[in-house]
Amino acid sequence: MKILITGACAVSARSVVRSLRNSPIFCDCEFVGWDMATTLYGLYEGLFDKIYKVPAVTDSTYGSIAQKIIDEEKPDAAIIVPEIEVLYWAKNPFNLPHIVPPLKFCEVAISKKKVFEILAPHNLIPKSFQVSRIDILNNNYIAPLSFPLWIRDSSAGTASGKGSFKANNLSELQAWVNINTGIDEFQLSQYLPGGNYGVFCLFNNGDLKKVAIAERIEYIMSKVAVSGITGNTSKGRLLNDDKIKEVALKAIEIIRKKTNSIMNGLVVVDMKADENGNPLVTEINIRHVAFSSSFANAGFNLSEYQLLCALNRQNELTTEVEKIYPKNNLILRDVDGQPIYIENYSPINVGEYI
Repeated sequence: MKILITGACAVSARSVVRSLRNSPIFCDCEFVGWDMATTLYGLYEGLFDKIYKVPAVTDSTYGSIAQKIIDEEKPDAAIIVPEIEVLYWAKNPFNLPHIVPPLKFCEVAISKKKVFEILAPHNLIPKSFQVSRIDILNNNYIAPLSFPLWIRDSSAGTASGKGSFKANNLSELQAWVNINTGIDEFQLSQYLPGGNYGVFCLFNNGDLKKVAIAERIEYIMSKVAVSGITGNTSKGRLLNDDKIKEVALKAIEIIRKKTNSIMNGLVVVDMKADENGNPLVTEINIRHVAFSSSFANAGFNLSEYQLLCALNRQNELTTEVEKIYPKNNLILRDVDGQPIYIENYSPINVGEYI
């Protein structure tokens, strides 16, 4: 069997392939990827059997080049990873098995502004405002929220903490906007000091098949980012928390109803807790994120489950919707190594060894 994975050089797509190579069902598959190939490490890592270079999904030639590769390789199924590409496939699906969220849901979820507008009446999001860089840099500008506040890029599909910063006063806010010259629209939100979560939800024909929660605790090379957030977790853990799960599924259901959609595919609801520990939605991703292979290492292979649904083999799914994890589990990631799952972590004392 041959599987196509798009966005092949990025961290999330490589996490998907690692998960599938861990799968007793799909470990012997041939994995073909395509990517814009700007991240050279992914090209030469050797994780894929073959990676094609393709243009950006916004390029007029993307469709014809993608179809040519599909015709030549004849993959049996595909997993689409970059959000902009998920949106394209939801609107212009290619003729091979794959599963992505419905188009109208994607069109909302990919926009932080639209997500917040729909969820705001339900008290599921932090207080927030969309503001242009021109307005913020105005000498008479008055912030609509008290400081400290959180500022980030509000462009569709933004990832890896782009434009994110905790501003403690107006001078810091304006300085940050001045530094980030490539961003025209920002989102200002109340600062949330609590836990940082990602809730993975896999749907098939309207049914929730799998759900999994990860907590991000520390980030790789966090010192190089002013915000401390680089988008890739260095330390985290897998959770079971009914409150976090309930809020995530409620947010998805509200947008599903608003868009009159039947849910399909994988979505990841990002959440941050306020000072009272209440989880609030910060964005909804219509793709895998890097934690996918960590769940697979813990025995809950979301990439395998998604591929089974795409191939109409959902009868082969494991029976549990959610796996229960030990409370002291730990996920560790580093720049030069693969993710490590520790099921029962305990600190090492001076003089001890592992």
